[in-house]
Amino acid sequence: MTMVRLAAAASITLVAALTAPVVVLTAQAQHTCPATQPRPPAATRDIPPRYLALYQAAGHAYGLPWSVLAAIGAVESDHGRGPDPGIHAGANQAGAMGPMQLVADNWRHFAVDGDHDGRTDIYNPADAIFTAAHYLRHSGAPARMQAALFEYNHSLAYVHLVLDRAARYARTPATATASWLSRCLHGAAAPAAVAGLGRRAARVLAFARAQLGKPYVYGALGPAAFDCSGLVVRAYQAAGLTLPRTTYDQWRTLPHLRPGTEQPGDLVFMRMEPGGPGHVGIVLGDGRMIAAPHTGTVVQIQTYRHRPDLVGFARPR
Repeated sequence: MTMVRLAAAASITLVAALTAPVVVLTAQAQHTCPATQPRPPAATRDIPPRYLALYQAAGHAYGLPWSVLAAIGAVESDHGRGPDPGIHAGANQAGAMGPMQLVADNWRHFAVDGDHDGRTDIYNPADAIFTAAHYLRHSGAPARMQAALFEYNHSLAYVHLVLDRAARYARTPATATASWLSRCLHGAAAPAAVAGLGRRAARVLAFARAQLGKPYVYGALGPAAFDCSGLVVRAYQAAGLTLPRTTYDQWRTLPHLRPGTEQPGDLVFMRMEPGGPGHVGIVLGDGRMIAAPHTGTVVQIQTYRHRPDLVGFARPR
């Protein structure tokens, strides 16, 4: 990642960074803060519309404040407009590439197809921004935001600079900020795509999101690794409901839904085998799911809408 001159950070106080509304690090807040914080138009004037939409979408998908992603994009590449080496092609002296200045090793482990075009490209803003969100989440954000940012770039000056920029992006009138903080602390509201969810579904999704980046291991029930049905079992256990252990039994015993009526928190089944579906994920919304796919992968967000092996849906009760 781009190194930041210490002089540029000298005027940034740690207190200002930590008290900004974007950095809410309580245990309660770590999975409930709405990613779409209220914002005045002036706060995002320097962000290209496409980038702003991608920061918000990736923030929602990974349970992160969009303003932190936007701040990284601003510091690393001026939202893809910077002239430095590595932003549009090649790599800089530190080996970082693309608009979010990711290094090859992190790209290899955390790359996400952000625009669902069937490939991952480190210079594609959609893929780069979603991958940065995935990496931050894996590194402990939002509960350990400073540590995650330090992992992203080993510089305290960089951490302070990003937090300062994020605070400016998230800055709103006092009443709007108080409302946003209330939702963060008490979970009174959810991001728009899952607004209206029941408490159980919200807890299921919160648990599942917290596992993003953990490896798939056949037969694993967490906490360090999961297989597909193990992730489902633990997510619903966190919400107070016991489910059958295997994908086959989940499909066989749970009430099925008509395609198109599924909601966030429901289960989506794929890959029909002689005994039943061989794979299961948790519906996230908009044709997406959180799932542990197979050996060699990690818990991740995928699409299911156009999968040829889609079997059906079920809703645990």
